[in-house]
Amino acid sequence: MNPGDEVTVHQLLGRIAYFHALFVEPALAPAPAVTGGHPCCNHRTPPGPTRPDTGRLLAGTAWAVLDEVATTLGAHAGQCPSHGPGCCATCRVASSAAAVAEAWLATEHRAYQRPEPNDRTRQACREAAAARLTRVFVHQHHAPCPAAQGGETAGAWLLPGADELPLTGELLALWRDPLAGGGSPVVSWLNHCTDLDDIRRVLETRRPTL
Repeated sequence: MNPGDEVTVHQLLGRIAYFHALFVEPALAPAPAVTGGHPCCNHRTPPGPTRPDTGRLLAGTAWAVLDEVATTLGAHAGQCPSHGPGCCATCRVASSAAAVAEAWLATEHRAYQRPEPNDRTRQACREAAAARLTRVFVHQHHAPCPAAQGGETAGAWLLPGADELPLTGELLALWRDPLAGGGSPVVSWLNHCTDLDDIRRVLETRRPTL
């Protein structure tokens, strides 16, 4: 990965952390503890030559911020029951990305007074976020694992657009192919908002009138 691509990845990870702290975390609804997560690949089978032990890789990279954001959710859905430094870093990126996308989806629905998202939409967002972010992580750090082989199977048509749910929609769009933009900075009207009420007001002004 060239230096320009590194900058782009770091910028997008920083955007997740910033938007989560500014918009989502203050509006998070209490979540019950999640049990029964699947073990990461390091805790299912010993690392081998084609899947090195990447457990300690995460802490030394900018990707650690994604794991930190996921821990603020209270219910980190899908994390390994042995969650810790010995877990596969790629599995942790996948589960963290999925948890963040689902939390953003639910938070935006509540903030804009929309019905709760259905299970199929939740799953589509989880799968898309996990697949897209994990693909970039593996490319950057050469840390392959089974989590990186999963695709987006729940249906792209279920994913919200940025004009519908700006935070979740932008998150998914920016990570679809983040290294194809030549490292251009991210600029959008979201940069001028300070909370979810600001976003809701913008959406209301853009809503067609009959």
